[in-house]
Amino acid sequence: MNILVIGTGYVGSTTAMVFAELGCNVTGLDTDEHKIQQLKQGALHFYEPGLEDLLKKHVHSGRIRFTTNKEAAIQGNDVIFICVGTPSRLDGNADLRYVKQVAEDIGQMMGEYKLIITKSTVPVGTQEQITSWVQAAQEKPYPFDVASNPEFLREGKAVEDALNPDRIILGSNSKRATKLLESLYKSVKCPIVITTPRTAELIKYASNAFLATKISYMNELARLCDEMDINVMEVADGMGLDPRIGSSFLQAGIGYGGSCFPKDVSALILAAKQNNVQLEILDKVIHVNQTQYAYLLDKARERLGSFANKKLAVLGLAFKPDTDDTREAPALRVIERLLNEQAHVTVYDPVAKLPNYPPYDVLSVCADVEEAMLDADAVILCTEWPVFKTINWTDMKRLMHQPNLFDGRNMFDAQDMNAMGYYYQGIGYGD
Repeated sequence: MNILVIGTGYVGSTTAMVFAELGCNVTGLDTDEHKIQQLKQGALHFYEPGLEDLLKKHVHSGRIRFTTNKEAAIQGNDVIFICVGTPSRLDGNADLRYVKQVAEDIGQMMGEYKLIITKSTVPVGTQEQITSWVQAAQEKPYPFDVASNPEFLREGKAVEDALNPDRIILGSNSKRATKLLESLYKSVKCPIVITTPRTAELIKYASNAFLATKISYMNELARLCDEMDINVMEVADGMGLDPRIGSSFLQAGIGYGGSCFPKDVSALILAAKQNNVQLEILDKVIHVNQTQYAYLLDKARERLGSFANKKLAVLGLAFKPDTDDTREAPALRVIERLLNEQAHVTVYDPVAKLPNYPPYDVLSVCADVEEAMLDADAVILCTEWPVFKTINWTDMKRLMHQPNLFDGRNMFDAQDMNAMGYYYQGIGYGD
């Protein structure tokens, strides 16, 4: 089957590579010529474990190719996945300008039946809007269907999730489209849910909002654990054994970030308000998440006093390990607060880079952990990169001005760090 994937960002690149792996002939379309040239050479423009290996494999096999030629790509493929960005607008809703442009391009350039499938995360009702945009752009009334097939990819685990999904959601109002969608996934072994496009669109938002809720619930519970001298990690272990709860997303820390949870929770709240419903639980989810990083900094301030003229080493920039994504990363909130309080800040991340943002110009971006921790008054750990576990923390202590470690991801054992001579503070460890 010949498939066109429009948009070669995180979702689009993963979608393209996985369908090539499943035996389809895939074309990746993007307006960014530099990005396309990189992909043609087998180089990803972002970090995702295992994905570049698939890219090299299928560029070499010929199963995947990349182009900026919209007309040829649209006319040459009957199945089209929309994988463009849907960033948040100032009002919290999803910005659909790129989705609309793609829909209009398809309408103008198609010459026969097309199945248009939305992979991008979009508000409920977008399938209907895409249908209208395509129809309005058509010069001749060629037949087409629009379906919803939301992605459920974890950054850092995208290849695993795409090749071994826990479920596939197919939202379609057309028997022809549904049959074609089922054939696309015929070799994938997992439950397939066939529903309406509106339901499929809501399933995506509802799933991410629920996972964000679990995170904020545990973060709020961690604050109680600190006051009651209880280890929140032991609480999470006990809770997670209940299959109705599960162990995932019960890790307390400094909050969630990334390109999905923050914008999807906000978009769902806004959609509810537009339908005269107040999602009060999700309002609280956002509030807890936006204040959780400050909770750890309050602990650090109690220990150090004023941050002014103190040297603070921030370890980890990405919102989670195994990605270079810093969008909405708690580390950036930590850094901005430290800078506002006149601290000297050094940063280290094994993969992620600081955004190009003027306030960050005063930071010392370090080549390794040793450089970041040299003469530091404290370390604030913001991302649980596995490499941080391999550090010789006894040697690192000798480099520091004061051996204080504030662990925003509860990565280390408090007793072990105390035994090495550190003042250690996690989140929800109790006394």
